[in-house]
Order: sequence, then C-alpha cells, then structure tokens
Amino acid sequence: MPIGDPGGGLFTYTDEGLPTCIFAVTIPSKDIARSLPFYTDILMMDVLYESEDEAAVRRDGTVLILRRSEVTGIDTGVFLGVDNPYDLHRRLIDEGVVFVKDPVRGPLGVYTSFRDDDGNVLNAIETKAPIRYP
Repeated sequence: MPIGDPGGGLFTYTDEGLPTCIFAVTIPSKDIARSLPFYTDILMMDVLYESEDEAAVRRDGTVLILRRSEVTGIDTGVFLGVDNPYDLHRRLIDEGVVFVKDPVRGPLGVYTSFRDDDGNVLNAIETKAPIRYP
C-alpha cells in the first residue's frame, strides 16, 4: 500500500501532487534592509514579509526570498519573465544597474543579465517568444 493512500493501494496516480510551477527562489544578501530597495524601488516588487535574516518580495506570480548570507555575488540562475527585455534593459540602465549581458537572442527568446546590489546575477527573458532551437 502506498504511503498516504487510505484506499488501500487501489489508487491510480495521474498528476496529483506533481509540481506545477516554481513558486519561489532564494537570493543571497549580506544585508536584507540594504538589499530590499533594489527589489522594491527598481524592480517594483512588493514586500511580503521582512526580518533581519530574510525577506520575501513578489510581483505578479514571481516570489523572491532574500536570505542573509556571507556568500553573495553569485550567478543565481534565475530568469525573471518580462514582456520585453529591451524595455527592462533601458529602464534599469536609467537606474544605474550594472549589466552583465546586453539583450541577446537565445533558444528560449531574448534575454539580458544584470546584477543586484549584492552583485548577484539575475536574468530576464521574454515570456512570449517562440522556442528556437538550432
């Protein structure tokens, strides 16, 4: 009998309990209070909660958890979905954000990469592009 099956093992699995999305990702921060304005004022995310060691911000369906860490300046591997990476690039350049990669087309669409105030690399990719794999 599978664990958690009150029917005695006569249950056929379909898609119950399987992941449906990435709900949140963790970004390291040396100082949560110092890091928050980048996410709230520049990326226009709302604070869900905040403490000395952790904070969570959200914009639409994207949740980022800032967690205090002595290790920052990493490539997070996070790709934030945007309508137009060129518009984001222009907007963030005006805010003085440092870019690692100007907008470029990849197999999943146009993307760009930039650093937050802790030096972590975040990526932004267009959400409605057709997939182009060579």
